[in-house]
Amino acid sequence: MAIIAKNKEGLFSYEIQETFQAGIALTGAETKAVKAGQISLKGSYVTIDQKSEVWLVNCHISAYKPAQGQQRQYDPERPKKLLLHQREIKSLLGKSRQKGLTIIPISIYTVKRLIKADIALARGKSKIDKRDSIKKREINREINRVIKGR
Repeated sequence: MAIIAKNKEGLFSYEIQETFQAGIALTGAETKAVKAGQISLKGSYVTIDQKSEVWLVNCHISAYKPAQGQQRQYDPERPKKLLLHQREIKSLLGKSRQKGLTIIPISIYTVKRLIKADIALARGKSKIDKRDSIKKREINREINRVIKGR
């Protein structure tokens, strides 16, 4: 398993409640672009439509350079379909209707030749919670510096 992209902004701004692993339906050129690391999860989120299909929205996948001739009408921010079991979709749908919960992508990674996404049911953090996260991170950095210095 090789992690290709992480949603650092989402991990900082949200408190993760539950995670799910989902496949992503991509075109061939998009797959090659993702494996080359040309993907950004900044500002992306997950929606569930009327047909119980799960979509990754605002995920930017740059055009794959060698295939530009064949991709004339390529939209780098088109919604990407996520592949989940029906019971997982129902669970996500029911839980996401609770007040304050949303679904965000956490990371994109490869498993053998497949591209997978970790998505999470998350609750937004307040400013105080964010400050606490920053304090904990700074304390851990200082502890690691002291330990390394020995």
